[in-house]
Amino acid sequence: MAIQQRSMQHSTQSATLADVLERVLDKGVIIAGDIKIKLVDIELLTIQIRLMIASVDKAREMGMDWWINNPYFNSQAAATQREDEIEQLKQRIAELETSGAAKSTPAAHAL
Repeated sequence: MAIQQRSMQHSTQSATLADVLERVLDKGVIIAGDIKIKLVDIELLTIQIRLMIASVDKAREMGMDWWINNPYFNSQAAATQREDEIEQLKQRIAELETSGAAKSTPAAHAL
């Protein structure tokens, strides 16, 4: 009987832990803190720590969706960024070729 009671208590505790985790992700939790190291009233180092724990939906609701356009977290954003960079380079090359052709044309006529 004692074994059965322990397993029932364990399952109740894990369900409670799951409920707590669900609530935390649904509501969101923000932890903030500063660490300052001073020596003789001279601040040598300051570290600011900001941590937010929330579900993706809650974060988007709060306007925090930086991972969508970040190429390190989103492969589609990385591909889009590369395509934009390639297009900008093509435009720059075209501008340089046009300005180079314009400069070389009067010199060729002068000879």
